Amino acid sequence: MTVTAPSRLGAVRRGQWLTWTTLGYNSLEGLLSIGAGLVAGSVALIGFGVDSFIEVTASLAAIWRLRVDAEPARRAFAERRALSVIGVCFLALAAYVAVAAARSLLSRAAPDESPVGIAVAAVSLVVMPLLARAKRKVATALGSRAIRAEARQTDICMYLSAILLGGLALNALFAWWWADPLAALAMVPFIASEGREALRGRAGCDDCAA
Repeated sequence: MTVTAPSRLGAVRRGQWLTWTTLGYNSLEGLLSIGAGLVAGSVALIGFGVDSFIEVTASLAAIWRLRVDAEPARRAFAERRALSVIGVCFLALAAYVAVAAARSLLSRAAPDESPVGIAVAAVSLVVMPLLARAKRKVATALGSRAIRAEARQTDICMYLSAILLGGLALNALFAWWWADPLAALAMVPFIASEGREALRGRAGCDDCAA
């Protein structure tokens, strides 16, 4: 896909704005989720909060990638490094959630209801798809697998929001304590798969340059 210099610069600026917005939102989301998770004893909610801060790291990598876009040599280097950072972030999250959820199931620890957690998950379910779709357009315009991977992580935050919301709602409505750690475990395959793809230099971007 051929992109003129002015169009490319515009795409970079949109990408920077979107990524900074994601970074700010995830910082707030992470603080609220971890705080609510500690109060309620919810593994899934704490895992969701940790994911938010891992996404902050991925956003910082994407911002670095966008800052050097005007220099082709540095752009290629930043593309590879940003993909690696994002891949490691995915795998770190998968490991954390798997261990924490397994411990919760073995100990049969029942989380308390968390209205704050439910509200955070519900808002993220609306916000994240909008950000992810806009960032995918930027990734296609720039031919960037790193930006695509960061957008994919935002997509996964949407999936995790849906899983988390289901687990918290089932626990609140029916006191199904096991729904929370099972919801957390359901996150792991999605996260680990994306981490492997990013480390291999792929991000599900058919339109992006190699």
